[in-house]
Amino acid sequence: MSLFTLKLNLSYGCFIYIQNIIMLQNKIYQNYLIEIFKTFFTILFSLTIIAWTVRAVNFLDLIVENGYPLITYFTYSILNIFGILPKFIPLSFLLSIIIFILKQIQENELIILWTSGVKKIQLVNLFLVFSFFISILYLVFSTVITPSALNKSRQLLSSEDFTSFLPTIKVQQFSDSFTGVTFIVDQKVDNKIKNIFLQDNANVLESLSSNNIKNNSNTIIASSGLVEQKKLVLFNGQIISSNKQNTENDIIKFQQLNIDLNNFSNTTIKTPKIQETSSIKLLSCLKIKYLSYENCKNNFNKEIITTLNRRIILPFYIPVISLLASFLLIKPKKNIFFNKISVFIYCFLVLLYAELIVRYTGINQVALNLFLISPILMAVILYYFLTNQFSKELIKNE
Repeated sequence: MSLFTLKLNLSYGCFIYIQNIIMLQNKIYQNYLIEIFKTFFTILFSLTIIAWTVRAVNFLDLIVENGYPLITYFTYSILNIFGILPKFIPLSFLLSIIIFILKQIQENELIILWTSGVKKIQLVNLFLVFSFFISILYLVFSTVITPSALNKSRQLLSSEDFTSFLPTIKVQQFSDSFTGVTFIVDQKVDNKIKNIFLQDNANVLESLSSNNIKNNSNTIIASSGLVEQKKLVLFNGQIISSNKQNTENDIIKFQQLNIDLNNFSNTTIKTPKIQETSSIKLLSCLKIKYLSYENCKNNFNKEIITTLNRRIILPFYIPVISLLASFLLIKPKKNIFFNKISVFIYCFLVLLYAELIVRYTGINQVALNLFLISPILMAVILYYFLTNQFSKELIKNE
Protein backbone atom coordinates (compact mmCIF):
# COMPACT_ATOMS: atom_id res chain seq x y z
CA MET A 1 0.00 0.00 0.00
CA SER A 2 1.45 3.35 -1.04
CA LEU A 3 1.87 6.28 1.38
CA PHE A 4 -0.74 8.29 -0.57
CA THR A 5 -3.30 5.49 -0.28
CA LEU A 6 -2.60 5.20 3.46
CA LYS A 7 -3.11 8.95 3.95
CA LEU A 8 -6.29 8.79 1.90
CA ASN A 9 -7.66 5.94 4.01
CA LEU A 10 -6.75 7.76 7.23
CA SER A 11 -8.45 10.94 6.01
CA TYR A 12 -11.55 9.02 5.02
CA GLY A 13 -11.58 7.24 8.38
CA CYS A 14 -11.30 10.56 10.23
CA PHE A 15 -14.10 12.00 8.10
CA ILE A 16 -16.35 9.02 8.89
CA TYR A 17 -15.51 9.30 12.59
CA ILE A 18 -16.27 13.03 12.69
CA GLN A 19 -19.48 12.46 10.73
CA ASN A 20 -20.56 9.77 13.19
CA ILE A 21 -19.78 12.08 16.12
CA ILE A 22 -21.85 14.89 14.54
CA MET A 23 -24.74 12.52 13.84
CA LEU A 24 -24.58 11.23 17.41
CA GLN A 25 -24.58 14.76 18.79
CA ASN A 26 -27.50 15.78 16.58
CA LYS A 27 -29.46 12.76 17.76
CA ILE A 28 -28.67 13.61 21.37
CA TYR A 29 -29.77 17.22 20.81
CA GLN A 30 -32.96 15.99 19.15
CA ASN A 31 -33.73 13.71 22.09
CA TYR A 32 -33.00 16.54 24.52
CA LEU A 33 -35.37 18.90 22.73
CA ILE A 34 -38.11 16.27 22.62
CA GLU A 35 -37.74 15.64 26.34
CA ILE A 36 -37.83 19.36 27.18
CA PHE A 37 -40.86 19.87 24.94
CA LYS A 38 -42.74 17.04 26.64
CA THR A 39 -41.98 18.42 30.10
CA PHE A 40 -42.88 21.95 29.04
CA PHE A 41 -46.27 21.09 27.54
CA THR A 42 -47.13 18.75 30.42
CA ILE A 43 -46.49 21.49 32.98
CA LEU A 44 -48.18 24.15 30.84
CA PHE A 45 -51.40 22.21 30.29
CA SER A 46 -51.51 21.03 33.91
CA LEU A 47 -51.24 24.55 35.30
CA THR A 48 -53.71 25.86 32.70
CA ILE A 49 -56.34 23.23 33.48
CA ILE A 50 -56.06 23.86 37.22
CA ALA A 51 -56.42 27.62 36.80
CA TRP A 52 -59.20 27.23 34.23
CA THR A 53 -61.17 24.95 36.55
CA VAL A 54 -61.08 27.59 39.28
CA ARG A 55 -62.04 30.30 36.78
CA ALA A 56 -64.87 28.18 35.35
CA VAL A 57 -66.42 27.93 38.82
CA ASN A 58 -66.49 31.73 38.99
CA PHE A 59 -68.11 31.83 35.54
CA LEU A 60 -71.12 30.02 36.99
CA ASP A 61 -72.40 33.52 37.83
CA LEU A 62 -73.30 33.81 34.15
CA ILE A 63 -76.03 31.24 34.78
CA VAL A 64 -76.92 32.06 38.37
CA GLU A 65 -76.65 35.85 38.29
CA ASN A 66 -77.35 36.71 34.66
CA GLY A 67 -79.55 33.88 33.41
CA TYR A 68 -77.42 32.84 30.40
CA PRO A 69 -78.01 29.36 28.91
CA LEU A 70 -75.68 26.46 29.72
CA ILE A 71 -74.18 26.35 26.20
CA THR A 72 -73.16 30.00 26.51
CA TYR A 73 -71.44 29.27 29.81
CA PHE A 74 -69.43 26.36 28.38
CA THR A 75 -68.47 28.24 25.20
CA TYR A 76 -67.42 31.32 27.17
CA SER A 77 -65.39 29.20 29.61
CA ILE A 78 -63.59 27.30 26.83
CA LEU A 79 -62.67 30.50 25.00
CA ASN A 80 -61.17 31.87 28.21
CA ILE A 81 -58.64 29.01 28.26
CA PHE A 82 -56.69 30.99 25.65
CA GLY A 83 -56.51 33.88 28.07
CA ILE A 84 -55.12 31.71 30.85
CA LEU A 85 -52.61 29.57 28.93
CA PRO A 86 -50.10 32.31 27.89
CA LYS A 87 -49.74 33.47 31.50
CA PHE A 88 -48.15 30.13 32.43
CA ILE A 89 -45.75 29.88 29.48
CA PRO A 90 -42.75 31.60 31.20
CA LEU A 91 -43.15 29.62 34.42
CA SER A 92 -43.63 26.34 32.52
CA PHE A 93 -40.50 27.05 30.48
CA LEU A 94 -38.51 27.80 33.63
CA LEU A 95 -39.60 24.58 35.33
CA SER A 96 -39.03 22.42 32.24
CA ILE A 97 -35.46 23.67 31.71
CA ILE A 98 -34.46 23.32 35.38
CA ILE A 99 -36.07 19.87 35.69
CA PHE A 100 -34.27 18.71 32.54
CA ILE A 101 -30.83 19.94 33.65
CA LEU A 102 -31.17 18.53 37.17
CA LYS A 103 -32.33 15.19 35.79
CA GLN A 104 -29.36 14.98 33.42
CA ILE A 105 -26.94 15.90 36.21
CA GLN A 106 -28.44 13.35 38.57
CA GLU A 107 -28.21 10.57 35.98
CA ASN A 108 -24.64 11.61 34.99
CA GLU A 109 -25.66 11.84 31.33
CA LEU A 110 -24.02 15.25 30.91
CA ILE A 111 -20.62 13.77 31.82
CA ILE A 112 -20.95 11.41 28.85
CA LEU A 113 -21.80 14.41 26.70
CA TRP A 114 -18.74 16.39 27.85
CA THR A 115 -16.39 13.42 27.32
CA SER A 116 -17.68 12.98 23.76
CA GLY A 117 -16.37 16.44 22.94
CA VAL A 118 -19.52 18.52 23.33
CA LYS A 119 -18.87 21.88 24.95
CA LYS A 120 -21.15 23.30 27.60
CA ILE A 121 -21.78 26.43 25.59
CA GLN A 122 -23.23 24.25 22.83
CA LEU A 123 -25.85 22.99 25.27
CA VAL A 124 -26.53 26.59 26.30
CA ASN A 125 -27.06 27.41 22.62
CA LEU A 126 -29.52 24.53 22.40
CA PHE A 127 -31.47 25.99 25.33
CA LEU A 128 -31.44 29.37 23.58
CA VAL A 129 -32.88 27.87 20.40
CA PHE A 130 -35.63 26.24 22.44
CA SER A 131 -36.29 29.51 24.29
CA PHE A 132 -36.67 31.44 21.02
CA PHE A 133 -39.22 28.91 19.84
CA ILE A 134 -41.16 29.32 23.10
CA SER A 135 -40.91 33.10 22.76
CA ILE A 136 -42.44 32.92 19.28
CA LEU A 137 -45.18 30.64 20.62
CA TYR A 138 -45.85 33.12 23.43
CA LEU A 139 -45.84 35.98 20.92
CA VAL A 140 -48.39 34.27 18.66
CA PHE A 141 -50.72 33.64 21.58
CA SER A 142 -50.37 37.06 23.19
CA THR A 143 -50.73 39.12 20.00
CA VAL A 144 -53.17 37.08 17.91
CA ILE A 145 -54.86 34.04 19.46
CA THR A 146 -55.63 35.29 22.98
CA PRO A 147 -57.12 38.71 22.04
CA SER A 148 -59.19 37.08 19.29
CA ALA A 149 -60.55 34.34 21.59
CA LEU A 150 -61.34 36.77 24.40
CA ASN A 151 -63.02 39.14 21.96
CA LYS A 152 -65.22 36.31 20.69
CA SER A 153 -66.15 35.41 24.26
CA ARG A 154 -67.22 39.01 24.89
CA GLN A 155 -69.18 39.11 21.63
CA LEU A 156 -70.89 35.92 22.73
CA LEU A 157 -72.20 37.65 25.85
CA SER A 158 -73.27 40.63 23.77
CA SER A 159 -75.18 38.62 21.19
CA GLU A 160 -76.72 36.15 23.65
CA ASP A 161 -79.34 37.30 26.11
CA PHE A 162 -80.58 35.67 29.30
CA THR A 163 -82.97 32.77 28.70
CA SER A 164 -84.63 32.50 32.10
CA PHE A 165 -85.40 34.90 34.90
CA LEU A 166 -85.72 32.12 37.48
CA PRO A 167 -81.99 31.38 38.18
CA THR A 168 -81.37 35.04 39.04
CA ILE A 169 -83.91 35.01 41.89
CA LYS A 170 -82.36 34.61 45.34
CA VAL A 171 -84.54 34.09 48.37
CA GLN A 172 -84.47 36.97 50.88
CA GLN A 173 -81.60 38.65 49.05
CA PHE A 174 -81.69 41.79 46.97
CA SER A 175 -80.70 41.09 43.38
CA ASP A 176 -79.50 43.68 40.87
CA SER A 177 -78.68 41.30 38.04
CA PHE A 178 -80.51 43.53 35.57
CA THR A 179 -79.75 47.15 34.72
CA GLY A 180 -81.89 49.58 36.72
CA VAL A 181 -83.95 46.80 38.35
CA THR A 182 -83.74 45.56 41.94
CA PHE A 183 -85.93 42.79 43.30
CA ILE A 184 -86.32 40.48 46.27
CA VAL A 185 -88.63 37.55 47.08
CA ASP A 186 -89.46 35.95 50.40
CA GLN A 187 -89.91 32.36 49.16
CA LYS A 188 -89.19 30.35 46.00
CA VAL A 189 -90.44 26.83 45.31
CA ASP A 190 -89.75 25.60 41.76
CA ASN A 191 -91.12 28.44 39.61
CA LYS A 192 -93.47 29.80 42.29
CA ILE A 193 -92.48 32.86 44.31
CA LYS A 194 -94.06 34.71 47.22
CA ASN A 195 -93.92 38.22 48.68
CA ILE A 196 -92.28 39.96 45.72
CA PHE A 197 -90.75 43.43 45.78
CA LEU A 198 -89.52 44.86 42.46
CA GLN A 199 -87.99 48.33 42.08
CA ASP A 200 -87.64 49.74 38.55
CA ASN A 201 -85.44 52.86 38.74
CA ALA A 202 -84.60 52.89 35.01
CA ASN A 203 -88.27 52.93 33.97
CA VAL A 204 -87.82 49.65 32.09
CA LEU A 205 -91.45 48.84 32.86
CA GLU A 206 -92.77 52.22 31.71
CA SER A 207 -95.77 50.56 30.02
CA LEU A 208 -97.11 49.66 33.47
CA SER A 209 -97.46 53.28 34.47
CA SER A 210 -100.55 55.31 33.67
CA ASN A 211 -98.46 58.34 32.67
CA ASN A 212 -95.61 57.57 30.30
CA ILE A 213 -93.01 59.94 31.70
CA LYS A 214 -89.39 58.91 31.14
CA ASN A 215 -88.22 59.86 34.60
CA ASN A 216 -90.82 57.71 36.35
CA SER A 217 -89.83 55.10 38.91
CA ASN A 218 -92.01 52.01 39.32
CA THR A 219 -92.30 49.85 42.43
CA ILE A 220 -94.25 46.59 42.27
CA ILE A 221 -95.39 44.69 45.34
CA ALA A 222 -97.18 41.34 44.98
CA SER A 223 -98.16 38.50 47.30
CA SER A 224 -97.29 35.70 44.87
CA GLY A 225 -96.15 34.99 41.34
CA LEU A 226 -95.02 32.55 38.67
CA VAL A 227 -91.85 32.65 36.57
CA GLU A 228 -91.99 31.26 33.04
CA GLN A 229 -88.72 31.79 31.15
CA LYS A 230 -88.90 35.49 30.21
CA LYS A 231 -92.38 36.05 31.57
CA LEU A 232 -93.30 37.03 35.10
CA VAL A 233 -96.90 36.62 36.31
CA LEU A 234 -97.74 38.38 39.59
CA PHE A 235 -100.92 38.05 41.67
CA ASN A 236 -102.62 40.34 44.19
CA GLY A 237 -100.44 43.40 44.35
CA GLN A 238 -100.02 47.00 43.40
CA ILE A 239 -97.89 49.24 41.19
CA ILE A 240 -96.57 52.47 42.67
CA SER A 241 -95.38 54.91 40.00
CA SER A 242 -93.56 57.98 41.25
CA ASN A 243 -92.44 61.02 39.27
CA LYS A 244 -88.91 62.10 40.14
CA GLN A 245 -89.74 65.73 39.33
CA ASN A 246 -92.39 65.94 42.07
CA THR A 247 -93.84 63.92 44.92
CA GLU A 248 -96.88 62.64 43.07
CA ASN A 249 -97.47 58.89 43.28
CA ASP A 250 -99.75 56.84 41.05
CA ILE A 251 -100.99 53.62 42.67
CA ILE A 252 -102.60 50.85 40.62
CA LYS A 253 -103.89 47.66 42.25
CA PHE A 254 -104.08 44.41 40.30
CA GLN A 255 -105.31 40.85 40.65
CA GLN A 256 -102.98 39.51 37.96
CA LEU A 257 -100.12 41.25 36.20
CA ASN A 258 -98.20 39.79 33.24
CA ILE A 259 -94.74 41.28 32.79
CA ASP A 260 -92.72 40.70 29.62
CA LEU A 261 -89.04 40.51 30.65
CA ASN A 262 -87.59 40.93 27.16
CA ASN A 263 -86.81 44.56 27.95
CA PHE A 264 -84.62 43.52 30.86
CA SER A 265 -80.88 43.77 30.22
CA ASN A 266 -78.40 41.98 32.49
CA THR A 267 -75.46 43.82 33.99
CA THR A 268 -72.79 41.74 32.24
CA ILE A 269 -70.07 43.88 30.65
CA LYS A 270 -70.60 43.56 26.90
CA THR A 271 -68.08 46.09 25.58
CA PRO A 272 -64.67 44.49 24.82
CA LYS A 273 -62.00 45.36 27.36
CA ILE A 274 -58.56 46.50 26.27
CA GLN A 275 -57.05 43.00 26.76
CA GLU A 276 -59.79 41.64 24.50
CA THR A 277 -58.94 44.02 21.66
CA SER A 278 -56.79 43.00 18.71
CA SER A 279 -53.18 44.16 18.61
CA ILE A 280 -53.72 45.77 15.21
CA LYS A 281 -56.46 48.01 16.61
CA LEU A 282 -54.29 48.98 19.56
CA LEU A 283 -51.33 49.80 17.31
CA SER A 284 -53.60 51.79 15.01
CA CYS A 285 -55.01 53.64 17.97
CA LEU A 286 -51.53 54.41 19.28
CA LYS A 287 -49.94 55.45 16.00
CA ILE A 288 -52.64 56.90 13.76
CA LYS A 289 -55.37 57.74 16.27
CA TYR A 290 -57.97 55.14 15.37
CA LEU A 291 -60.63 57.26 17.07
CA SER A 292 -63.60 55.12 16.07
CA TYR A 293 -62.46 52.58 18.64
CA GLU A 294 -63.74 53.41 22.13
CA ASN A 295 -60.49 52.73 23.97
CA CYS A 296 -58.71 55.31 21.82
CA LYS A 297 -60.69 58.00 23.55
CA ASN A 298 -60.39 59.47 27.01
CA ASN A 299 -56.58 59.26 27.05
CA PHE A 300 -56.29 55.46 27.11
CA ASN A 301 -52.83 55.54 25.47
CA LYS A 302 -51.11 54.70 28.75
CA GLU A 303 -53.05 51.46 29.10
CA ILE A 304 -52.50 50.64 25.43
CA ILE A 305 -48.72 51.00 25.78
CA THR A 306 -48.72 48.70 28.80
CA THR A 307 -50.88 46.12 27.02
CA LEU A 308 -48.74 46.12 23.87
CA ASN A 309 -45.53 45.79 25.89
CA ARG A 310 -47.01 42.84 27.73
CA ARG A 311 -47.95 41.18 24.44
CA ILE A 312 -44.89 41.97 22.30
CA ILE A 313 -41.87 42.60 24.57
CA LEU A 314 -42.52 40.35 27.57
CA PRO A 315 -41.97 37.11 25.55
CA PHE A 316 -38.33 38.13 24.94
CA TYR A 317 -37.53 37.71 28.62
CA ILE A 318 -37.79 33.95 28.12
CA PRO A 319 -34.26 33.58 26.56
CA VAL A 320 -32.91 35.33 29.65
CA ILE A 321 -34.48 32.57 31.74
CA SER A 322 -32.73 29.91 29.64
CA LEU A 323 -29.35 31.57 30.25
CA LEU A 324 -29.96 31.86 33.99
CA ALA A 325 -31.01 28.19 34.14
CA SER A 326 -27.71 27.32 32.43
CA PHE A 327 -25.92 28.42 35.62
CA LEU A 328 -26.61 24.87 36.82
CA LEU A 329 -23.95 23.68 34.38
CA ILE A 330 -21.24 25.68 36.14
CA LYS A 331 -18.80 23.96 38.49
CA PRO A 332 -18.28 23.60 41.40
CA LYS A 333 -21.72 22.36 42.35
CA LYS A 334 -21.19 23.28 46.01
CA ASN A 335 -21.12 26.98 45.16
CA ILE A 336 -24.22 28.47 46.78
CA PHE A 337 -24.56 31.00 43.97
CA PHE A 338 -25.06 28.31 41.33
CA ASN A 339 -27.08 25.64 43.12
CA LYS A 340 -30.62 24.74 42.10
CA ILE A 341 -32.32 26.91 44.72
CA SER A 342 -30.27 30.00 43.88
CA VAL A 343 -30.76 29.56 40.13
CA PHE A 344 -34.51 29.15 40.54
CA ILE A 345 -34.62 32.33 42.64
CA TYR A 346 -32.67 34.24 39.95
CA CYS A 347 -35.11 33.12 37.27
CA PHE A 348 -38.16 33.84 39.39
CA LEU A 349 -36.87 37.33 40.22
CA VAL A 350 -36.42 38.11 36.52
CA LEU A 351 -40.00 37.04 35.80
CA LEU A 352 -41.21 39.07 38.78
CA TYR A 353 -39.17 42.08 37.64
CA ALA A 354 -40.62 41.90 34.12
CA GLU A 355 -44.18 41.52 35.43
CA LEU A 356 -43.85 44.48 37.80
CA ILE A 357 -42.07 46.92 35.54
CA VAL A 358 -44.40 46.33 32.57
CA ARG A 359 -47.23 47.83 34.65
CA TYR A 360 -45.44 51.19 34.70
CA THR A 361 -44.31 51.35 31.08
CA GLY A 362 -47.39 53.36 30.11
CA ILE A 363 -46.94 56.04 32.75
CA ASN A 364 -43.16 56.36 33.14
CA GLN A 365 -40.65 56.81 30.30
CA VAL A 366 -37.73 55.53 32.39
CA ALA A 367 -39.65 52.33 33.17
CA LEU A 368 -40.50 51.96 29.47
CA ASN A 369 -36.87 52.31 28.34
CA LEU A 370 -35.68 49.98 31.08
CA PHE A 371 -38.25 47.37 30.14
CA LEU A 372 -37.25 47.50 26.46
CA ILE A 373 -33.49 47.35 27.07
CA SER A 374 -33.41 44.84 29.93
CA PRO A 375 -33.86 41.55 27.99
CA ILE A 376 -31.13 42.41 25.47
CA LEU A 377 -28.74 43.73 28.11
CA MET A 378 -29.26 40.80 30.48
CA ALA A 379 -28.93 38.24 27.67
CA VAL A 380 -25.60 39.70 26.48
CA ILE A 381 -24.16 39.92 30.01
CA LEU A 382 -25.30 36.43 30.99
CA TYR A 383 -24.04 34.82 27.76
CA TYR A 384 -20.63 36.48 28.17
CA PHE A 385 -20.50 35.36 31.81
CA LEU A 386 -21.31 31.75 30.90
CA THR A 387 -18.76 31.71 28.08
CA ASN A 388 -16.10 33.07 30.44
CA GLN A 389 -16.91 30.52 33.17
CA PHE A 390 -16.83 27.59 30.77
CA SER A 391 -13.51 28.78 29.33
CA LYS A 392 -12.01 28.88 32.82
CA GLU A 393 -13.21 25.32 33.45
CA LEU A 394 -11.55 24.12 30.24
CA ILE A 395 -8.28 25.75 31.21
CA LYS A 396 -8.37 24.10 34.64
CA ASN A 397 -9.06 20.68 33.16
CA GLU A 398 -6.18 20.87 30.68
